[in-house]
Amino acid sequence: MTATPPAALSPVLDLAPVVPVVVLEDAVDAVPLARALVEGGLPAIEVTLRTRAASEVIARITAEVPEAVVGAGTVLSPAHVRAAVDAGARFLVSPGCTDLLLRSLRESALPFLPGVSTASEVLALLEQGVTDMKFFPAEAAGGAAYLRALSSPLPRARFCPTGGVSASTAADYLALPNVACVGGSWMLPDDALAARDWSRVTRLAREAATLHIPG
Repeated sequence: MTATPPAALSPVLDLAPVVPVVVLEDAVDAVPLARALVEGGLPAIEVTLRTRAASEVIARITAEVPEAVVGAGTVLSPAHVRAAVDAGARFLVSPGCTDLLLRSLRESALPFLPGVSTASEVLALLEQGVTDMKFFPAEAAGGAAYLRALSSPLPRARFCPTGGVSASTAADYLALPNVACVGGSWMLPDDALAARDWSRVTRLAREAATLHIPG
């Protein structure tokens, strides 16, 4: 018997063609960065739990940028799930999935996007009632050609490819019938973040937001 489906992630994945993947070392940049992304048309924001500041970054965006839909990425354990929930994350993203992690993601009651890179992993999550997944690391795991090959035998699975996706390759993914959106960081170049050049971030986000998703 199929497990109870997780909370719907579709409203998050359908907000924009691109979900920015944010890694911040200093929480002071959280609010201006989120405002720049929202102004550029990218309201769904994944803040990775790779830095000590991550929880505070999520909390500040949640409190001060209500137009943003902020989630936690690089969720690896039940402890990460608890920290993300406590910080106010509205969705959870993991690079892979285990039985323990899946159980914790479900218990959070938040929408979640577990990572897969093989057909067997996709099948395992479909058996659990999960249909929205992160394809990671997208480019290294076969890219758009691999996802195209999965679309016919596994039509129920829908993906957000992340990992190596760039401005020049995003459209290839978005043209696929089983891709809802892509995750990436190209609109957040290191030099722009270092200079706190939020207008440049907004301009790059606006360009990303105009990428076409076939209807």
